[in-house]
Amino acid sequence: MKSVDNIENEDALGFVLIADDDDAMRFLMRASLEQSGFEVVEAMDGEQAVEKFIETSPCIVLLDVEMPNMDGFEACQEIRKLNGGNQTPVIMVTALEDLGSINAAYCAGATDFISKPINWTILGHRVKYILRATGAFEQLRISGERNKALLRAIPDSMFRLNGAGMVLDYHCGIRKEDILKKEHVIGHDIKHIFQADVASQFVNSVRLALINKTAQSFDYVNETEAGKNYYETRLVVSGEDEVLAIVRDITERRLADEKIRYLAYFDPLTNLPNRQQFQEQLDDLIVNAKHNKHRLAVLLLDLDHFKRINDTLGHDIGDKLLRHVGELLVTCLRSDDVVMRHQSVVSDRSVARLGGDEFSILLTEIGSVEDVESVTKRVIDILKDPFLLTKHEIFVTPSIGIAIYPKDGESSGMLLKHADTAMYHAKEEGRNNFRFYNGEMNVIALKRMSLENKLRKAIDNDELLLYYQPQYDLKTDSIVGAEALIRWQHADLGMISPAEFIPLAEETGLIMPLGEWVLHTACLQNKMWQQEGYHAIRVAVNLSSQQFRFSDLAKKVDDTLRSTRLAPHFLDLEITESTLMQYAQSTINILLRLKEMGVSLSVDDFGTGYSSLSYLKRFPVDYVKIDRSFVRDIPEDSDDAAIISAIIAMSHSLKLEVIAEGVETKEQLQFLKDRGCEYIQGFYYSKPVCPQEFSLMLTRKYAKSS
Repeated sequence: MKSVDNIENEDALGFVLIADDDDAMRFLMRASLEQSGFEVVEAMDGEQAVEKFIETSPCIVLLDVEMPNMDGFEACQEIRKLNGGNQTPVIMVTALEDLGSINAAYCAGATDFISKPINWTILGHRVKYILRATGAFEQLRISGERNKALLRAIPDSMFRLNGAGMVLDYHCGIRKEDILKKEHVIGHDIKHIFQADVASQFVNSVRLALINKTAQSFDYVNETEAGKNYYETRLVVSGEDEVLAIVRDITERRLADEKIRYLAYFDPLTNLPNRQQFQEQLDDLIVNAKHNKHRLAVLLLDLDHFKRINDTLGHDIGDKLLRHVGELLVTCLRSDDVVMRHQSVVSDRSVARLGGDEFSILLTEIGSVEDVESVTKRVIDILKDPFLLTKHEIFVTPSIGIAIYPKDGESSGMLLKHADTAMYHAKEEGRNNFRFYNGEMNVIALKRMSLENKLRKAIDNDELLLYYQPQYDLKTDSIVGAEALIRWQHADLGMISPAEFIPLAEETGLIMPLGEWVLHTACLQNKMWQQEGYHAIRVAVNLSSQQFRFSDLAKKVDDTLRSTRLAPHFLDLEITESTLMQYAQSTINILLRLKEMGVSLSVDDFGTGYSSLSYLKRFPVDYVKIDRSFVRDIPEDSDDAAIISAIIAMSHSLKLEVIAEGVETKEQLQFLKDRGCEYIQGFYYSKPVCPQEFSLMLTRKYAKSS
């Protein structure tokens, strides 16, 4: 149908279909309508009118009621069935003026009717008016449909209320679970629809909105058997004594906010507060403690050797262990303690996981240092029993550092820093214990940091040296090997003891580049001695347990031997007993690859770990080195003498040769020789010496090859 907007300004207003079996009537209609600017299409009966409608899609139809074949009523009904026919205005032209005929016209779908005789002067204007009215009605219909669609799309429920709280109208929104039946809402007081506290908020907000002529808002919670739903309500004035209340379900948003807050403030593994939550709580409690002149304590706890558990048993076991430790730390506090979970609650004592295997405990309003010490001992005691996780019995011990407010710091950052420093000293002093912070610890920590920085530069600055301690064959009294021992000659600090920097290198990971440097330097030096004509010996290099954490150790050894052109049987790799136990299966695989290369293998410091000689059958080793702690007091100490005798005898039964370390006296030498020990090293023959001095020892012991 052609648009009828601005109809009086158009030159051609569109087609008008007129249907009448009277030729004179059609002529007069045509003349009147064309004079008004319409184009006219004629039909002589109802059937032809339907056909012409399909052909021309007129903007309006005039049907005579009384026509042959199909009267106007029937023609109107058929047109309404056609595409576009339902929106096209249809005017019935009739001489019948009884009420029944008029009702019949409207029942057939007529838009309006014109009575005969027709006033030809105003016919065109009447048609224009009907078109304009129909267009306006259509716009209202479209607008109404749009409004309905908009309301259907809005998820919010809407209540139109009067000043007394009576619901005048209601839209339910699209959430089916929120729908209240209209008959239970419209015409009812809001107090009868919502629970008392929510209804009271509605009534107060309606009153304030009408008095102040401003928007009001409030949130409320609706609890059901299915759980809690959260709602946000906004009220705006919509009339003299009316308010429109828009109720939005914000449950998903609230739950999302809570999840975001949980992720921001809580550790998902243990459900304990994380570092951020702990530090914010500590900040608040410091303010409170300062105001009330209270003291509080921060305990920082780290699990000893936790990394070993992850490396050997896997991270799943490690995670389970952390969860159990967190639960135990909570339960070991007083039964009436409140531990933060999903609410921001300030508690008397609380536990948090700061990351990794590091936990913290916060004690507020402490009475004395003894109280803190009592709690700390309880923590250590509760962790002494083993954890049984997936058939693995796991022992863990804690190292704990303690800082007291305000003595050790007046900010959360300073207290945590000082507790961390104290924890480090607890580890240094044997682990499975605790230390209170004191000012001297900072000096030690700064010294350690400075030493670490210097150690990182030591290789590039060519400050590292290798000294060599000879190993003697007791049968031939000749040098058969040398243990390579690292030394650090610093320009300002002088010679730094390995006992000082090797543990630091182990903790910081610097042992990896140091270990590679030692291996390459020792192999290269041994090859140089051979090229200079000295008697060929084997050189022993100590391997760190950290080097066994990487599967490429055997490749690095092979690459080193190739680059230095040293034959593999002139290299002896020393592995500590604890390393064998720590990475048992993976260590076996690496040792087998080294053994296939032709490298000899020694177990260093034997007797200080947890293994037995029979356990060594699993490992492809060649030598057992008796630790100097057993050699020091022989032959006077009968226990040490018995232990050494047993080690030598059992080693020989496993076809392993024995090297004794730390031999300093003739009596020790003779005892070992009598028991069948093959090799010794120690101050009795020589302390570790530089390469040049070791060359002189080789010269004195052996003549150069020609």
